[in-house]
Amino acid sequence: MAGRGGLLMLENFIGGKFLPCSSYLDSYDPSTGEVYCRVPNSGKEEVEAAVEAARAAFPGWSSRSPQERSQVLQRLADLLEQSLEELAQAESKDQGKTITLARTMDIPRAVQNFQFFASSILHHTSECTQMDHLGCLHYTVRAPVGIGVPPGVVNIVFGTGPRVGEALVSHPEVPLISFTGSQPTAERITQLSAPHCKKLSLELGGKNPAIVFEDANLAECIPTTVRSSFANQGEICLCTSRIFVQKSIYSEFLKRFVEATRMWKVGIPSDPSADMGALISKAHLEKVRSYIEKARMEGAQILCGEGVDKLNLPPRNQAGYFMLPTVITDVKDESCCMKEEIFGPVTCVVPFDSEEEVIQRANNVKYGLAATVWSGNVGRIHRVAKKLQSGLVWTNCWLIRELNLPFGGMKSSGVGREGAKDSYEFFTEVKTITVKH
Repeated sequence: MAGRGGLLMLENFIGGKFLPCSSYLDSYDPSTGEVYCRVPNSGKEEVEAAVEAARAAFPGWSSRSPQERSQVLQRLADLLEQSLEELAQAESKDQGKTITLARTMDIPRAVQNFQFFASSILHHTSECTQMDHLGCLHYTVRAPVGIGVPPGVVNIVFGTGPRVGEALVSHPEVPLISFTGSQPTAERITQLSAPHCKKLSLELGGKNPAIVFEDANLAECIPTTVRSSFANQGEICLCTSRIFVQKSIYSEFLKRFVEATRMWKVGIPSDPSADMGALISKAHLEKVRSYIEKARMEGAQILCGEGVDKLNLPPRNQAGYFMLPTVITDVKDESCCMKEEIFGPVTCVVPFDSEEEVIQRANNVKYGLAATVWSGNVGRIHRVAKKLQSGLVWTNCWLIRELNLPFGGMKSSGVGREGAKDSYEFFTEVKTITVKH
């Protein structure tokens, strides 16, 4: 709804109704740096109302048949698809990403997710075993833990982590938490939820390596690795930020990779020819730039991008949070740029000699979310993929997803998995029933 000065004023959604809040936060358009809407600054009171609404809705919703719940999810998918353009415009404006990416990836993928789970809910089976010598039959049932779409089933409460986030994760009647974000926030969630023994699914950061062997098909590898490094301004947890290239092709790869990176266009999100838009916030832009400055102070080379090439933007967007895709080389494995998640359009390219060496170096970070391996040797692909400490490994491709399969990371990249079977198991409690006859 519109508010003061024509600004969009968002409201919490609790119990099937949009409700105003007594306090609001400014939200900035990343492409201009201007306030474009205000977001509720919720707290304990709003969380309590949302929990009460969910508790009231739970008995009716959880007792609905799988067919009924499937129809609701499919209807949601249809509504999302019908509003694709409107939602894409809103996502692009809020996040700074290009309208093209929002149209072709974000909103269509949301539609596909609802469609997939609307179908999969109809095909789950339970376990059953017999103990004839004792005259007993064992079977399992699953009871839902969370909630789903009539009034009170889905509740949306806006606010900051310290206020609304802490109130939500520490609430005794919130039985499980699914979180996507940073490791420090996940640590705080774990601390607050531990006294209540809550189930946690944590999808956290990554420092994802790409390993390019000398027999890689560079015609496919280079454009895909540019995309895996800089898509959505590098603000995807699965983006590549460390590229290990075998020494015999290192010079050729670097030359072609920098050339391809310079071809990526940074533009306003509404520009259909733009490959990258703006970063999410001013604070985040400054953080990403600080890593490039640290690399420069350590003696690394900035081959293209920030501080090297000129960024051209329309006058209205000069204060926006834009930066060029940046390639760093001559950087040590111990550098913060090779160890810490930057979450921006920055990638480091370094050489390696042997298969064993690169596996050790790729694994030498606290994260373990995703990796890519480029090689024409099938045996090598299987060997390397097995030894990489990573929840996902793509070979000769990137970001191809199958929702049936597990998604998640190792080490500090998270706890738990998402996917058809994994999500079903996480969002339900299994119960074993024994019947003596």
